[in-house]
Amino acid sequence: MAEFTDTLTEKHIAFIERQPVYFTATAAADARINLSPKGYADSFKVLSDAQVAYLDLGGSGNETHAHLAADGRITIMFCAFDRTALILRIYGRGRPVLPQDAAWEALAANFTLIPGTRQIFVIDVESVQTSCGWGVPMMELQHERDTLQKYHRQADRDLWVEKFRERTKSIDGLPTRPTDRFIAGDA
Repeated sequence: MAEFTDTLTEKHIAFIERQPVYFTATAAADARINLSPKGYADSFKVLSDAQVAYLDLGGSGNETHAHLAADGRITIMFCAFDRTALILRIYGRGRPVLPQDAAWEALAANFTLIPGTRQIFVIDVESVQTSCGWGVPMMELQHERDTLQKYHRQADRDLWVEKFRERTKSIDGLPTRPTDRFIAGDA
């Protein structure tokens, strides 16, 4: 049976901190639904019981940014793959914060930046839902993939910035605001 709360509880936060993977989902009118798996330790942060944020690395597209600019709605889902079954969804409104934005420095201080960090998404929590998760298989984490971070670590800074500066539209033609700098990160 699903349970809803208006904010994250201490139990929710402890569960989130144990999960090695989470999923984000966004949509905008007349656009595809975007559903993305996310990983990397410490890439997701609970800023308060009513606000969370996560690092976004440059990749194949920028759909989340476009959808949040157009609509604002986002759902984050965590699910346990260990013995204690649980699914936790955060429903909220999100916004991108880019390195050139005034809020970047204070927000980025909450994270260990990863090579290729393009932006941080901040989500204001509207509600939290938990459900049983009994249909989710049990699996074990072997290790994180280093491929994306390796790609960004090896990138030429100027070419990287130029590549992402040119990405001003989503796959459905919605506008995005590109980053203006390369983040080397601490890794």
